[in-house]
Amino acid sequence: MAGRYYEGFEVGETIEHEKRRTVSEADNQQFCDLTMNQQPLHLDEEFAADTQFGERVVNGLYTLSLAVGLTIPDTTDGTIVANLSYDDVEHPAPVFHGDTIRAQSTVTDKRETSDGERGVVTFHVEAFAVNRDDELVCEFDRTALSLKREHAAD
Repeated sequence: MAGRYYEGFEVGETIEHEKRRTVSEADNQQFCDLTMNQQPLHLDEEFAADTQFGERVVNGLYTLSLAVGLTIPDTTDGTIVANLSYDDVEHPAPVFHGDTIRAQSTVTDKRETSDGERGVVTFHVEAFAVNRDDELVCEFDRTALSLKREHAAD
């Protein structure tokens, strides 16, 4: 288990996640197919060529999901009870096929639950396209209900 328990997080701490992922055309296509999102901006090269982007844009929900996935090993892998919310999601720049995405998480808040057995941790997550000079492509707040070490099952 690589994730941290509630006690392992410090407010203000920024975690630079080492895992990265290069987004392929197949990733975007599969995500759109699985979610039944047939937006031509994501799938139709000719349609997208006539937009302000000039090419297909990766589905923003895939970008959000990828950013979450990149953060899990260093934050809540095996120590989470539940994700409680994803708030204030922004996509300041598009993601294109071939972009390599990295993420970082900053702990912005933490508090114990009323029973004292778990804790709520809020992260501000930022995703960047490293091949485009680390351009910010997605940011959001993620709130997770985490186990406390002394209450974790052995």
